[in-house]
Amino acid sequence: MNTGHYWLVIGGVLFVLLNTAAGLIWLERRMLALWQDRYGPNRAGPFGLLVVLADTIKLFFKEDWIPPFADKVVFVFAPAVVVASVLMSFTVIPFAPNVVVADFNVGLLFFLAMSSMGVYSIVLGGWASNNKYALLGAMRGASQMISYEVFMGLSLMGVVVLSGSFNLREIVEAQRGGWYILPQCIGFLIFFIAGIAETHRLPFDIPEAESELVAGFHAEYSGMKFGMFFIGEYMGITLISAMVVTLYFGGWLGPAFLPPVIWFVLKTFVFIMLFILLRASMPRPRYDQLMEYGWKILFPLSLVNLMVTAAIKLISNE
Repeated sequence: MNTGHYWLVIGGVLFVLLNTAAGLIWLERRMLALWQDRYGPNRAGPFGLLVVLADTIKLFFKEDWIPPFADKVVFVFAPAVVVASVLMSFTVIPFAPNVVVADFNVGLLFFLAMSSMGVYSIVLGGWASNNKYALLGAMRGASQMISYEVFMGLSLMGVVVLSGSFNLREIVEAQRGGWYILPQCIGFLIFFIAGIAETHRLPFDIPEAESELVAGFHAEYSGMKFGMFFIGEYMGITLISAMVVTLYFGGWLGPAFLPPVIWFVLKTFVFIMLFILLRASMPRPRYDQLMEYGWKILFPLSLVNLMVTAAIKLISNE
């Protein structure tokens, strides 16, 4: 890849991601309204499209208040961590055969490492706020994300066994004979559920839990600091959806009547809509139920999936 093409890919990825995060705010409101049989945003601009612009202007001009009792340096630093970790994770995702920022041989491990950095944002934000509700939300978020990272990593090992590589581009190419959703349907379910918990989206938004913790780890945040947490969450949804497509649904692969990058975008959009549908339809479990569900059900299932996949692969190679 020449230098010009490289910088074009980086600029394009950044532009699309940041605008996607903004667009998803509007899309989620419209879809939730449709599925719950009520009005969504419909006043500012056609179909309420200018609501996103109004929200952005409000965030920029809102008072950027730092509580006097907070640890100011850490308080300011925490929101940037989640955005940086998600953006770094996108560098290894192949959007098309020649559209990837960094084609690492250990791309899958890099994704796991960068996505796990997001927990620091929650912990630092909750601790630096010096607020009991924020601290409780941070503690919930840390235990939830660290636990579900275990199941997420184990669920991906079945894909690694089948493809023989940690390189995401090679994993996509290995699916030309068939998508991994069929042999790895259990791994896919575990990864997707863990992805919901990692992004702490409904029904697993327990670190925020407005009815219990006001707003959880970001209770004391306002202005663009709160906006960065918001953007990080929506980019996290896009990241998990893109990884699901890459690992289990053939990435950019599809019939030749559409360009590869269009196939990737369409597949990713389907899973983004599924994230939104879950918010519209699923109740929030108790915190102890969430942790019990992970360690008593997902953890054994992920181990069984890995062992069975490895055994079948070993037998088929003999």
